[in-house]
Amino acid sequence: MNEPIELQELTSGGVTSAAGFKAGGIHSGFRRDPKRFDLALIEADDVCCAAGTFTQNAFCAAPVIVSRHHLNDRGSGKVRAVVINSGIANAATGEKGLTAAQRTTSIAADIIGCTDDEVLVASTGVIGKFLPLDPFEEGLPALHSSISSSEQGGHDAAHAIMTTDTFAKEYAVSWTSHDPAYEGTTFTVGGMVKGSGMIMPNMATMIAVLTTDAPLSECAAHRALSASVAQSFNRVTVDSDTSTNDTCILLASGAAAPKASSIDVSGCAFDECMAAIKRVCIHLARCIARDGEGSTKLITVTVNGAADDVDANRAARAIANSPLVKTAVFGHDANWGRIAAALGKSGASFDQGNVSIDMMGIPVCRNGLAVTFDEDKALKQFEEPEITIDADLGAGSSSTTMWTCDLSHDYIRINGDYRS
Repeated sequence: MNEPIELQELTSGGVTSAAGFKAGGIHSGFRRDPKRFDLALIEADDVCCAAGTFTQNAFCAAPVIVSRHHLNDRGSGKVRAVVINSGIANAATGEKGLTAAQRTTSIAADIIGCTDDEVLVASTGVIGKFLPLDPFEEGLPALHSSISSSEQGGHDAAHAIMTTDTFAKEYAVSWTSHDPAYEGTTFTVGGMVKGSGMIMPNMATMIAVLTTDAPLSECAAHRALSASVAQSFNRVTVDSDTSTNDTCILLASGAAAPKASSIDVSGCAFDECMAAIKRVCIHLARCIARDGEGSTKLITVTVNGAADDVDANRAARAIANSPLVKTAVFGHDANWGRIAAALGKSGASFDQGNVSIDMMGIPVCRNGLAVTFDEDKALKQFEEPEITIDADLGAGSSSTTMWTCDLSHDYIRINGDYRS
């Protein structure tokens, strides 16, 4: 068994923490407010390996179609840059939208000095509006000339992709490899994500870009990203809706070991990279749930004792998506009956006489029956920023964890006013 690595969290880390990358963000005109950044550029020093996962929403946006194609419709390829705009989603825009997304890659490629298919694009914002090209034609040259490998460059990019987010979501870790082929080399994985509403992805989240300076091969990058997404962004739900624009990109520069051979899908180095990518993805996924539109609490739902992984996922998702469970948490009400009802409708197989439920570590149900608990203690526990719900189905050995948030009055206000 490989020796576990010690991942070091990087203070103020983000998408520029890994060597070989620059980033930046500016206001370019997609938004009315000149104080809000709305165009981001993440650029590798050289063409690098890349992997991507995208929405499974059939009404997918034009940039998703273009970026999939640039990753050879198999989720991996060679990439030099990622261009992201906020404010306009370029979804439900037909051939005109596809032309705009394709033209964006051409504009960026001409400025950077690469081919069109080495540029990926992503958009987020209002669906159904056509994407103007002037902000790209005027903004990308200025942005390209100002991007940097500094933390500030990463922060600016993270701010530029925000929509209803209340804070920029960034994270990075580093580690020293134990693999003999890279022994003593320090690698880094960093990233940024935006997402606050329309979050129940079938792949990742709304927009995420991850970078690493480890020399991952295309195959290794795709496998590491797919496995990490399955255990992180695919375990987040804010409102049970899946976006038309969900995009998650991993770029691997190899800059930390420029003369070393590529890391393939087997061996210690790959396991290390996957552990780091998973760590960054889980942290960012939790940030999304914590920042759910109008939310006041992060909710972590853990289901144990399921008959299989499918049932574990069904049960956890039913709890996490339940408006009754989410409003009970907002109201500081330890109403575990709503959790039991969600389990019962989930489609998971179990005998209710074997079910146990805990809220915030307090036993509230055992063997399908109520357990007397201290309501005052529970009320005090609700003051914590993270609320935990644990359910054991007593039907097997499979388990999973999912992240969501409470449902407040502000969720209605934010979404009711979204286009105002």
